[in-house]
This record gives sequence, C-alpha cells and structure tokens, in this order.
Amino acid sequence: MSLDHIRISQQARDQLVALKRKTGIKNWNVLCRWAFCTSMVEASEPPNADLPSDSSVEMSWKVFGGEYRDVYLALLRERCRRAGLELDEESLSRQFRLHLHRGIGYLFGDRSVQSIDALVARALR
Repeated sequence: MSLDHIRISQQARDQLVALKRKTGIKNWNVLCRWAFCTSMVEASEPPNADLPSDSSVEMSWKVFGGEYRDVYLALLRERCRRAGLELDEESLSRQFRLHLHRGIGYLFGDRSVQSIDALVARALR
C-alpha cells in the first residue's frame, strides 16, 4: 500500500456516486477530502477493517490533496502519532484508507447531506 496511489472499495465508490448526485460536487477528490476530514474530527479511531480496492476510482495523493496535500499529510501523521501508531508509509496509507472509508460512510449515511450547503452546515456543527 502507498499513499501515492489511492484506490477505494466498490461500496465506497457507490456511496460517492450517490453523494455526487445529491451535492452536485463533480470531482471524486473533493468529496474524498470532505470524507477524510469528516472522519478525522471524530475522537475515536476508525475500526480496523480489510478494505478491498475493487473499484475503478483511483487517484494520486497529489490529486487527492491538491495544493494542500502537505497539510492533509501533516494532519494524518499527527493523528497517527497521537494514536501511538507507526509513521511509516504502510501505516499512514492504511490509516488514511480507514479514515477515508469511514468518512465516506458518514457522509453517505447523513440524510441531511443533500447539497454543498448541507456539507458546509455539517462541518460547522
């Protein structure tokens, strides 16, 4: 596993498709940023799960994070450090995928998320 190449599960892809339709956000990476941040604000750690990489949705870390990719990486590293996890590439990649998938599930499961405005309102809660 590597942070350089991000691929999500088919279930997460299907959830992102629904979120794209509801919110009007066209790009996977933008929705994935929302999802990652949604998970990161949770105090609990995401459950340890084997997540398949069985969808056609993939992106590089550069595409995921855009101009703020170093900020997202710093947030991930700090979260892992606080959780007492290793800061090696494999651990960071695994934790990123766990947070990403948990965040996608949270956004998909939140019935109030029907627009970009609703995403912003959710973030401000």
